[in-house]
Amino acid sequence: MKQWLETRQVLARLAEWQAAGVPCALATVIRVQGSAYRHEGAKLVVAASGEHVGNVSGGCLEADVREVALRVIRSGIAERREYCGSIDEIQAWDLGVGCEGVVELFIEPVHDAREAERAMLAAERAHVVETDLLSGVRRVYPLDARGEQSSGSDASTLRGDRFFDVLEPPPRLLVVSAGDDAVHLARLASSVGFRVVVADRRPGLLTRERFPLPIHLVEADAAQLAERIVLDADAFAVVMTHNFADDTDYLRALLRTPARYLGVLGPRQRTARILGILRNEGPVEHERVFGPVGLDIGTDGAEQVALSVVAEMLAVRSGRRPQSLRERQAPIHAAEPTPSASSSAPRS
Repeated sequence: MKQWLETRQVLARLAEWQAAGVPCALATVIRVQGSAYRHEGAKLVVAASGEHVGNVSGGCLEADVREVALRVIRSGIAERREYCGSIDEIQAWDLGVGCEGVVELFIEPVHDAREAERAMLAAERAHVVETDLLSGVRRVYPLDARGEQSSGSDASTLRGDRFFDVLEPPPRLLVVSAGDDAVHLARLASSVGFRVVVADRRPGLLTRERFPLPIHLVEADAAQLAERIVLDADAFAVVMTHNFADDTDYLRALLRTPARYLGVLGPRQRTARILGILRNEGPVEHERVFGPVGLDIGTDGAEQVALSVVAEMLAVRSGRRPQSLRERQAPIHAAEPTPSASSSAPRS
């Protein structure tokens, strides 16, 4: 999810530097062995001035990577660099790598604005950037254009001397309300990578001062929601208008979509009343409704509520039951098994 957002930011700055004639180099994580702080596809673009955008580690590798990037800019020759050959996880973390193995980067001089890649990102289309690490030649094609040249994987991966950078649009989050507390939720969710849409029937609240780009703004009441916003089975939505009738109408509309997560802000009894009304109209899929919305972390104020909600959405997306990492026995970044029915119990 972060990879999509970061790639957009990195390529946008790269294009600005190319337009201004500023020499630059791009560093990309192409291989990770062990538990990684950053994964394959993480990027850092460096200008000849030393200015940079992006991130390829926990922060401690960046200084060395920038030095390599400046050398690449001067020489015009791409380099591959390995970091953290130790099996000591503590030492690896202290180096800012966060793994107990190897992190390999490809640092290449850049001579174009990567227009094909930026077009795919702008169109929010899943795609693959295949780079021949020997020649530097790149191909960009849709993720569904499978063939012998494809990585055959939905994750960025290194195969021989070719790196397949797989980019898929992150989940869409619909925030139903442009009120003051929604500002905090929309901004935080956008910063962690969700593609955020804010919908409200009050146009006066839908302003760029409150919701900066890339947050998308839509004026819509409940009746207009389906025709103006498309939510797929990976989408999230949070209803938080503070108006009982509006929340009921919006939730009714959202239950007709395939969105996987429908959060409802407010007390448990209030959500129960809304669901009682909707049950009288037909079946309600309770497992999709998270009300009261958010994790139980003891919140005070809109900022902390936003943190609680975003944390819950990330846990749902990754299929994890929220707990302190101190209690987790598996590696932090290990994939979670598919949650059982009991792990997705109704929240209403």
